[in-house]
Amino acid sequence: MSKSFALVDCNNFYVSCERVFNPSLINKPVVVLSNNDGCIISRSNEAKLLNIPMGAPLHLYRNLIDANKVKVYSSNYPLYGDMSNRVMTSLMELNFELEIYSIDEAFLKINEQDHSDVEYDILRTRNNILMWTGIPVSIGLGPTKTLAKIANSIAKKNQNGVFNLDTEDKQNRILKNINVEDIWGISRRWGSKLRMIGIGTALELRNASANRIRQYLGVVVQRIVYELRGISCLDLDKILPKKNVMCSRSFGNPVNSKATIKDFITEYSIRAAEKVRQQNSRAQGIYIFLRTNRFKKEKQYNSGIMIGLNFPCCDTSVIIKLASKAIDQIYQPGYSYHKAGIMMLDLIPSDIHQKDLFQNTTYSLSDERMKVIDSLNKRFGSGIIAHGKVRPKDKNKWKSRSFYLSPRYTTQWDELPHAN
Repeated sequence: MSKSFALVDCNNFYVSCERVFNPSLINKPVVVLSNNDGCIISRSNEAKLLNIPMGAPLHLYRNLIDANKVKVYSSNYPLYGDMSNRVMTSLMELNFELEIYSIDEAFLKINEQDHSDVEYDILRTRNNILMWTGIPVSIGLGPTKTLAKIANSIAKKNQNGVFNLDTEDKQNRILKNINVEDIWGISRRWGSKLRMIGIGTALELRNASANRIRQYLGVVVQRIVYELRGISCLDLDKILPKKNVMCSRSFGNPVNSKATIKDFITEYSIRAAEKVRQQNSRAQGIYIFLRTNRFKKEKQYNSGIMIGLNFPCCDTSVIIKLASKAIDQIYQPGYSYHKAGIMMLDLIPSDIHQKDLFQNTTYSLSDERMKVIDSLNKRFGSGIIAHGKVRPKDKNKWKSRSFYLSPRYTTQWDELPHAN
């Protein structure tokens, strides 16, 4: 059965979400900022033409932004998450096998016997998504996921937003102009190693000896060689539980107090433990980190500590105690701290764990307590049941900066605009 892959990528996704509900932004330069209004993480095409780079700190480009009347928005993740769900749901309704790759990307697998004209069906898919959600997408087609990814970069420059990298002539013409470091799955380090043996383009990598590449860089890069040749090695991924879960956030203002940092890490620990329980897992270790703002010209400090657990755990109270002890160990006075976080490590299914002869690892009481807390928070609102160190009255003080936040149009009735 002949098959091909398509990569659907939402164009400048966060900016596009803002434009759906504010059409006055269309054809205007727009940027969206990261948490705490720090760096630029999404740019309209008009902003790109002003040479505003991706990841640039806002304060370094403030003069350029003001001079060119660039519209600036804080990250509105409730809006972006809901719009992403609408795009993915639209794709599911179009009878394709689907792999959600990120918040704004998805792979499709197309059995060509079910589609007499693949390009026509893909173009219709693009138009339907735009009509149903208001989000413009680019779609790249190819016999493998790697070629579909490359085709997508060409589709972004096409007027109809679709490009099919289906023939060898097209592949030769396109691959010779793709730097080896720009291939999906090739890191900068691997790219440097490939250049050392005379491979600098995607076409040169495709034509290289697959066995030699495997000996030099391993089986992962060998698979990429085959993928560039049109031999599919990467099928659609099943959605598997995450192996690690992280919760971190930049502080709204610099923090010096250890007690305040503990309050923050408590909040993050609660959220991280909830995420672990949501996928029916337990953590076998945690990693706590604390750092200053590397963009400021002041004393810098960056530290973290990993704590192994005696038995797998997803109990919030246990995680909070360990996280608090970790802060005691890594906190150093005299610094202005900018960010802290927790990572839940080496997650395993909650029904699989190694018994310990010398400890009581019966989880029933802990699991029941966590189940009650989670159900109440889900029913009555996040944080309705809080652990002792969380102080709801300080909630506003804990928030990251978001001075340019748009309304959550799709999830909050009270934020919808009213007609005068």
